[in-house]
Amino acid sequence: MITIKTIKNPDEKTRVTLEVMNALPEWFSPPEDISNKSIIHREYPFIAAYDGDRAVGFAAIKIHNPYTADVYNFGVLKEYHRMGIGHQMMKTCFQYCEENNYRFLTVKTLDESANYEPYNGTREFYKREGFYPLEVFTTFWDEDNPCLFMAKVVSEVKENDY
Repeated sequence: MITIKTIKNPDEKTRVTLEVMNALPEWFSPPEDISNKSIIHREYPFIAAYDGDRAVGFAAIKIHNPYTADVYNFGVLKEYHRMGIGHQMMKTCFQYCEENNYRFLTVKTLDESANYEPYNGTREFYKREGFYPLEVFTTFWDEDNPCLFMAKVVSEVKENDY
């Protein structure tokens, strides 16, 4: 049975990050980047999916400002794709944003101009979750990895809210 949990323990955040990211080399590399992210995630809101005791997915949320949060990192083990786990984790990310009054949730992913097949499904997933492509940054990561910036409105901005 799959359970989705908000994780507070920094050591558990690191453990889950390393376990999932290292199992997904098509999406996450190089090893030193994975190691760095496992430390960065300790400070971020963090959601994990478990199959029993086994971590099978995670989402780390970076807070940019009082209005915007970002899906900084997101991964689900390949054998658990297309089972609704990503959707449940994203739903939990949205709930976190609503509860904390963030108006927008953003995500950065590899643009289709890079022509790298594993990310075709990633972009489609984000579109199904309600994210809209806003802009492509050709040098955000590097010239071989153009960054597609996507966003979703979590809650409408109210008058005098800004």
